[in-house]
Amino acid sequence: MSHFRDFNLKLLVIEELMYGSEPILPVYDLPSRLAERGIGDPASHVMENGLHAEVLPEARAYFEALEIPAELLAGVEELCFDAGAEVFRHCAPAWDGEDDLFDVRSLDDLALLPNLREVTFVEDGVLAVPDAAEVFAALGIDTD
Repeated sequence: MSHFRDFNLKLLVIEELMYGSEPILPVYDLPSRLAERGIGDPASHVMENGLHAEVLPEARAYFEALEIPAELLAGVEELCFDAGAEVFRHCAPAWDGEDDLFDVRSLDDLALLPNLREVTFVEDGVLAVPDAAEVFAALGIDTD
Protein backbone atom coordinates (compact mmCIF):
# COMPACT_ATOMS: atom_id res chain seq x y z
CA MET A 1 0.00 0.00 0.00
CA SER A 2 1.09 3.54 -0.69
CA HIS A 3 1.90 5.93 2.11
CA PHE A 4 1.12 9.64 1.81
CA ARG A 5 3.32 12.17 3.58
CA ASP A 6 0.89 15.08 3.10
CA PHE A 7 -2.44 14.21 4.74
CA ASN A 8 -4.25 17.00 2.89
CA LEU A 9 -3.09 15.79 -0.52
CA LYS A 10 -4.31 12.34 0.45
CA LEU A 11 -7.69 13.90 1.25
CA LEU A 12 -7.88 15.38 -2.25
CA VAL A 13 -7.13 11.97 -3.74
CA ILE A 14 -9.86 10.52 -1.50
CA GLU A 15 -12.18 13.26 -2.76
CA GLU A 16 -11.70 11.96 -6.28
CA LEU A 17 -11.99 8.26 -5.37
CA MET A 18 -14.75 8.46 -2.74
CA TYR A 19 -16.86 11.53 -3.45
CA GLY A 20 -16.18 12.14 -7.16
CA SER A 21 -18.59 11.62 -10.02
CA GLU A 22 -17.76 7.89 -10.16
CA PRO A 23 -16.93 6.80 -6.59
CA ILE A 24 -14.65 3.81 -6.30
CA LEU A 25 -14.12 3.72 -2.54
CA PRO A 26 -16.98 3.26 -0.05
CA VAL A 27 -18.17 6.63 1.20
CA TYR A 28 -17.20 7.75 4.70
CA ASP A 29 -20.26 9.58 6.03
CA LEU A 30 -19.42 11.54 9.17
CA PRO A 31 -22.99 12.83 9.74
CA SER A 32 -24.32 9.24 9.79
CA ARG A 33 -21.58 8.12 12.16
CA LEU A 34 -22.33 11.01 14.51
CA ALA A 35 -26.09 10.35 14.26
CA GLU A 36 -25.42 6.83 15.57
CA ARG A 37 -24.08 8.54 18.70
CA GLY A 38 -27.14 10.80 18.99
CA ILE A 39 -25.52 13.85 17.39
CA GLY A 40 -27.96 15.28 14.89
CA ASP A 41 -26.14 18.34 13.57
CA PRO A 42 -22.39 17.85 13.10
CA ALA A 43 -21.67 21.56 12.54
CA SER A 44 -23.44 22.59 15.74
CA HIS A 45 -21.75 19.79 17.66
CA VAL A 46 -18.25 20.89 16.68
CA MET A 47 -19.02 24.56 17.32
CA GLU A 48 -20.46 23.84 20.77
CA ASN A 49 -17.45 21.71 21.69
CA GLY A 50 -14.70 23.97 20.34
CA LEU A 51 -13.77 21.53 17.59
CA HIS A 52 -14.54 23.79 14.63
CA ALA A 53 -10.93 24.55 13.74
CA GLU A 54 -9.63 20.99 13.56
CA VAL A 55 -10.13 17.69 11.81
CA LEU A 56 -12.28 15.55 14.08
CA PRO A 57 -10.11 12.81 15.60
CA GLU A 58 -12.36 9.99 14.37
CA ALA A 59 -12.28 11.32 10.80
CA ARG A 60 -8.52 11.83 10.90
CA ALA A 61 -8.00 8.30 12.21
CA TYR A 62 -10.25 6.85 9.49
CA PHE A 63 -8.64 8.72 6.61
CA GLU A 64 -5.08 8.25 7.86
CA ALA A 65 -5.63 4.49 8.18
CA LEU A 66 -7.41 4.22 4.82
CA GLU A 67 -5.22 2.21 2.51
CA ILE A 68 -5.48 3.08 -1.14
CA PRO A 69 -4.11 0.37 -3.43
CA ALA A 70 -1.60 1.41 -6.09
CA GLU A 71 -4.00 0.36 -8.86
CA LEU A 72 -6.60 2.86 -7.63
CA LEU A 73 -3.97 5.58 -7.35
CA ALA A 74 -2.94 4.81 -10.92
CA GLY A 75 -6.51 5.57 -11.99
CA VAL A 76 -6.40 9.14 -10.68
CA GLU A 77 -6.00 11.39 -13.70
CA GLU A 78 -7.36 14.66 -12.29
CA LEU A 79 -7.24 16.49 -8.96
CA CYS A 80 -8.95 19.67 -7.89
CA PHE A 81 -7.38 21.84 -5.20
CA ASP A 82 -10.66 23.34 -4.01
CA ALA A 83 -11.57 24.42 -0.47
CA GLY A 84 -15.10 23.21 -1.20
CA ALA A 85 -14.15 19.53 -1.44
CA GLU A 86 -16.80 17.22 0.03
CA VAL A 87 -14.20 15.26 2.00
CA PHE A 88 -13.46 18.34 4.10
CA ARG A 89 -17.08 18.39 5.33
CA HIS A 90 -16.56 14.84 6.59
CA CYS A 91 -13.41 15.90 8.43
CA ALA A 92 -14.36 19.30 9.85
CA PRO A 93 -18.11 19.90 9.42
CA ALA A 94 -18.04 23.56 10.48
CA TRP A 95 -14.86 24.53 8.61
CA ASP A 96 -15.37 27.85 6.85
CA GLY A 97 -12.41 27.67 4.48
CA GLU A 98 -10.87 30.80 5.97
CA ASP A 99 -7.74 29.20 7.43
CA ASP A 100 -5.03 26.78 6.34
CA LEU A 101 -6.46 23.62 7.92
CA PHE A 102 -6.55 21.76 4.60
CA ASP A 103 -3.69 23.45 2.78
CA VAL A 104 -1.51 21.09 0.77
CA ARG A 105 2.08 21.99 1.64
CA SER A 106 3.99 19.36 -0.33
CA LEU A 107 3.65 17.83 -3.76
CA ASP A 108 6.09 14.98 -3.07
CA ASP A 109 3.20 12.52 -3.03
CA LEU A 110 2.45 13.18 -6.70
CA ALA A 111 4.85 10.30 -7.34
CA LEU A 112 2.07 8.03 -6.03
CA LEU A 113 -0.19 9.20 -8.89
CA PRO A 114 1.59 8.02 -12.04
CA ASN A 115 -1.26 8.92 -14.40
CA LEU A 116 -2.16 12.33 -13.02
CA ARG A 117 -2.58 14.50 -16.10
CA GLU A 118 -4.51 17.56 -14.95
CA VAL A 119 -4.94 19.65 -11.83
CA THR A 120 -7.34 22.46 -11.17
CA PHE A 121 -6.92 24.98 -8.45
CA VAL A 122 -9.38 27.71 -7.69
CA GLU A 123 -8.88 31.12 -6.14
CA ASP A 124 -10.11 29.91 -2.73
CA GLY A 125 -8.19 26.67 -3.09
CA VAL A 126 -5.98 24.77 -0.72
CA LEU A 127 -2.68 24.68 -2.59
CA ALA A 128 0.05 26.29 -0.48
CA VAL A 129 3.14 25.08 -2.31
CA PRO A 130 5.51 27.74 -3.63
CA ASP A 131 6.20 27.34 -7.34
CA ALA A 132 3.50 24.67 -7.67
CA ALA A 133 2.87 25.57 -11.32
CA GLU A 134 6.51 24.85 -12.12
CA VAL A 135 6.33 21.51 -10.31
CA PHE A 136 3.25 20.51 -12.30
CA ALA A 137 4.82 21.65 -15.57
CA ALA A 138 8.00 19.67 -14.88
CA LEU A 139 5.86 16.57 -14.34
CA GLY A 140 3.85 17.15 -17.52
CA ILE A 141 0.65 17.85 -15.58
CA ASP A 142 -1.72 20.38 -17.14
CA THR A 143 -3.16 23.12 -14.97
CA ASP A 144 -6.48 24.92 -15.23
